[in-house]
Amino acid sequence: MTSLNHTMFSHTVFHLLGIPGLEDQHIWISIPYFTSYVITLLGNSLLIYIIFTKRSLHEPMYLFLCMLAGADVVLCTCTIPQALAIFWFHAGEISLDRCITQVFFLSFTCVFESGILVVMAFDRYIAICYPLRYTTILTHTLIWKICVVVLLRSYGTIFPMIFLLKRLTFCKSNILPNTACKEIVLAHVSCDDIRVNIWYGIFVLMSTVVLDIVLIFISYVLILHAVFHMPSQEAHQKALNTCGSHICVIILFYGPGIFSILTQRFGQHISPHIHVLLANIYILVPPMLNPIIYGIMTKQIREQMFHTFCMKQK
Repeated sequence: MTSLNHTMFSHTVFHLLGIPGLEDQHIWISIPYFTSYVITLLGNSLLIYIIFTKRSLHEPMYLFLCMLAGADVVLCTCTIPQALAIFWFHAGEISLDRCITQVFFLSFTCVFESGILVVMAFDRYIAICYPLRYTTILTHTLIWKICVVVLLRSYGTIFPMIFLLKRLTFCKSNILPNTACKEIVLAHVSCDDIRVNIWYGIFVLMSTVVLDIVLIFISYVLILHAVFHMPSQEAHQKALNTCGSHICVIILFYGPGIFSILTQRFGQHISPHIHVLLANIYILVPPMLNPIIYGIMTKQIREQMFHTFCMKQK
């Protein structure tokens, strides 16, 4: 009888709880969510507008930054509006197809952003170690080819994850204690053996995020080696300044993400709402702060922003 129920019944509609245990605080929690989402949209849209409209910023570094800003907008938009709907209207109902689509875009965008950060580290390596050949190496054609490769890598690693999710039978529960559909959260309400899903998730993590961190680390070891062999202190400072904003963004992107993954894997004693809040910080904070960091720490962008606002006031 159990086998019959297992094969015949599977939930096609799920209910997202939001932040479990803090349902009575959802209205107050929605304030920082909404504020950060508005700042993310405005900041990243302004960054994209300035880079596209100012020919002086049509350099590899800024084009990669533009891709990162676009990915940040997608990352927030595929999760935060859903969370706000839960907080404000208790609209947590979501179909299985929508849920899996959200898993795809969330995972795809995270892998894409990680890939762009690797490319930006490579860009800084070329700019510092081969400054005279910088524009001849990183041509616009090569930049768009790199973008396509990063997109294909993201799609190629995430699509099998979606296929593995769709094969599952969801007969345990249709209650998801989260603000958005996550691959592991959805897999855990399945009646089937999810060991393949877990192992493939680890493979994706190792072949993308962990590999990317290693490549970024190698890039910066080579950059530091080149910097400390420069003849003057002024050259040291100038070279390191060009990397400062990128290093801040790397820490913001990987830091909360790694901490969230570790707490999910090894923090079984931690309250469920802490897990959800940590995972949401990973989605909320980096996209909001990235344009602020680049706007403050990158002289060319800072000057163009100032010029844009001055022109509008006139």
